Amino acid sequence: MTKSPIRLEFLLLMAAMMCLMALFIDAMLPALGQIGEEFDAIEGNYYQWVITSLMVGMGVGQLFYGPFSDAFGRKPAVYLGFLLILIGTLISIFAPTFEWMLAGRVLQGLGAAGPRVMMVAIIRDRYAGPEMARIMSLVMTIFIFSPVVAPLLGQLILLFAGWKAVFVMLLLISLATVIWFALRQEETLAPENVREFSLRPILRGTREVLAHPEALVYTLAGGLIHGALIGFLTSIQAILQGIYDTGAMMPVYFGMMAIGVAVSSFINSKLVYRYSLRTLVVVVFVFLSVVTSIEAALFALFDLHPPLWVFIVMMSVTTFCFGLLFGNLNSLAMEPFGRLAGLASGTIGALNMIIGVLAGSLIGMSFNGTLVPMLTGFAVCSFVSLLLIRFATAHPMIEDVESEVSTAN
Repeated sequence: MTKSPIRLEFLLLMAAMMCLMALFIDAMLPALGQIGEEFDAIEGNYYQWVITSLMVGMGVGQLFYGPFSDAFGRKPAVYLGFLLILIGTLISIFAPTFEWMLAGRVLQGLGAAGPRVMMVAIIRDRYAGPEMARIMSLVMTIFIFSPVVAPLLGQLILLFAGWKAVFVMLLLISLATVIWFALRQEETLAPENVREFSLRPILRGTREVLAHPEALVYTLAGGLIHGALIGFLTSIQAILQGIYDTGAMMPVYFGMMAIGVAVSSFINSKLVYRYSLRTLVVVVFVFLSVVTSIEAALFALFDLHPPLWVFIVMMSVTTFCFGLLFGNLNSLAMEPFGRLAGLASGTIGALNMIIGVLAGSLIGMSFNGTLVPMLTGFAVCSFVSLLLIRFATAHPMIEDVESEVSTAN
């Protein structure tokens, strides 16, 4: 298959839109302790809702932006999202109580859903299949610098100012991104794909997305792997600063673990031309479910406490697998919906996030001072995803994997 040329600025802009979600999550990780203490939310792990409340907003918001953009265009949907981001950020900065803080975070999530959904829709407007998977992988490769850099920025700001200054930084970055988008990105919604913005076509289109068996399977699998990621994000601050006492070095170790996603995303942009997307996700899910199951069982049965460097290696392998899954699962779920790209992106993204928040919250709130709850969550999410793909799609799994691997070799 011939690879089409890709404009570098387009990749960077799409990555910047995707980075907003990571920025609003990862830049806050070093500040969770301060926020929890100021609002008396440490006990019961309630401070984790600073992360999950944002994702709740994103999950709900993604249901709206798809049909809105299919009626009025991709650019107006992005502008609306950034407006909500700015309002939500201001609420969080001046929040008098923890509940107001969470309300601002939900509104930030509602806003961040706009650029996130439109990033996928804009790419789908221009590419499909392996080409879309390639673009998504390259965007992910650029995007991964956000979870590496964002915690460092957050920690650096905390050295000189309080947690509110982190929100000010996010406000300025959001303003810069929307100005860049307004000046340099053209509208990609084709006139023949414009749809009416009313409840009936929205429900009809959503039903069409949900009724597609394979798309639904890959959407559910994507949601579960998002749950594993959310469980990791909500637990990692307590693990690094609580179990391993890393202090201000926490962002450095977090960045070391996140590099696995960048490496695997770049590799994946090459693999999609050699193996089918389904083969790739099946192989990765088999590996991830086996490895994390063994790790969880060993730590639970023998009460192991691995050194920090061993934990970093373990998590780097896990995040490497994540990088091979996110773009491919999204591309598989989006493949049938060229004429419904906006609506499909929003529906699929919303289901991914809602399932992810539910599963990730269970993992995060189960934190008990050990690695076992997080590793168990990884294993369960991976294994259930594998079962979904194995039993709910039309083609046999083992034969496909063996034949394609042998052919490639």
